[in-house]
Amino acid sequence: MRLTSVERVNRMLQRRDHDRVPRYDLYWPETIERWQQEGLEGDADTVHDLLQADLRQLTWFEPRVYPGRSEVLSQTETQRVVLTEYGARLREWKGLSRTPEHLGFGCDSRRKWEQEYRPAALAAGVQVNRAEVRRNYAQAQQEGRWAMVGCIEGYEFMKRLIGDEIALVAMAEDPDWIVDLSRVATDLLILNLEAILADGMRAEGVFLSGDLAYNHAPLFSPAMYDALLRPDHERLVRWFHEHEMGIIFHTDGNVNLLVDRFIEVGFDSLHPLEACAHMDVRELAPRFGHRLSFWGNMDKMVTGAGDREQVEHEVRSKLAAGMVGRGYGFHSDHSVPPSVSWGTYRFMIELVERYGNYE
Repeated sequence: MRLTSVERVNRMLQRRDHDRVPRYDLYWPETIERWQQEGLEGDADTVHDLLQADLRQLTWFEPRVYPGRSEVLSQTETQRVVLTEYGARLREWKGLSRTPEHLGFGCDSRRKWEQEYRPAALAAGVQVNRAEVRRNYAQAQQEGRWAMVGCIEGYEFMKRLIGDEIALVAMAEDPDWIVDLSRVATDLLILNLEAILADGMRAEGVFLSGDLAYNHAPLFSPAMYDALLRPDHERLVRWFHEHEMGIIFHTDGNVNLLVDRFIEVGFDSLHPLEACAHMDVRELAPRFGHRLSFWGNMDKMVTGAGDREQVEHEVRSKLAAGMVGRGYGFHSDHSVPPSVSWGTYRFMIELVERYGNYE
C-alpha cells in the first residue's frame, strides 16, 4: 500500500518499514536556468513534482538582529558590498550563487554584543513571515507533503553575527559569551516557532541548519561542542519532540567526529553528508543506521561528470547502504550545481524510481 509523504518521512526518521525512499533536493538558481535551456519546462517546483518530492518548506527563518535594515554600501558591474541585518559587511557576486565574502562585523566584541546587539536581537521579537507560512502550509496540505520550517541554530547565528574567526577564538578565550549567544539565538527561534503554532499551523518537522565543520573535521573539538553548543541543541530537540516535530539536522563539512553526539542529542536525521568532505553513507549507515537516519550524499562531482555508469553506481550503492536500516532519504550531497545536466538529473530520478523501493 502506498503511504502518504507524511507517513513515509515519519517512518523513515523512525527507521520503520515504509514503501519507498523519501525524496527531496535543492537546486542552485543557475542549475534551473541551465535545465530550462536543456528542455525543462518549468522551475524548481516542477522538478520537485517530477522527483515526487516528499517535503515542502514552509519558510526560511533566522533571528535577525536588525530585520529590514540591510543596505548596499557599494557596487560594481560584478559585485556589491552589503550591510546585513546582522550588522556585518559582506561582498556578494551578482548573478552567482557563491558564498559571500566576510569583510567585517559590527559585533566584534562581547561589549558590543551586550550593549547594542543583544538588546536589539531581543527587541526584534517575532519576525517570521506568517503570510508566507500560511500560503505554503496550505500548499503542503493540498499536496500531502511533509511540511517543515527551515531555520538556523546557535552557531549558524554566530557565523552571521560575528563570523567564524571571532567565534572560534571566543570559544577558547570567552566561552561564557558563546553560551549567551547560543542561548539568545535559541530563545528567539523557539519564540518564532511558537508564533507559527499559535496561528494554527502544525509543521511536521524542521530543517535545522548549522554548519559546524570544514572539509576535514569539525571547526572545534567535540569537548567544546559538548560544553558550549550541545545544551541548546538538546533544548531545541526537547521542544521539537514535545511538539511532535521531526528533525533534519543540516550541517556541512566533515562531522564524522560528532555523529555519536548528534545521536545522543536526539537529532532524527543528518543532512547532507558532503561527499567531498569525506562523508559517506556507505560507511555511516552500518555504524549508526540503527540509531540515526540520513539524507543525501549523492556526490556532485560524480553527477557533474555525467558518466552514466558512474552515476548509476553512485545512486545504486548509496541507496542500498542507506535502505538497509530503513533510514535513508534521497538528496544531493548539498544542493545540485549547474555542472549537472538536465539529462543526468532525469537519469537519477529514473534510478531512484528503479532502486529506491522497498519490497
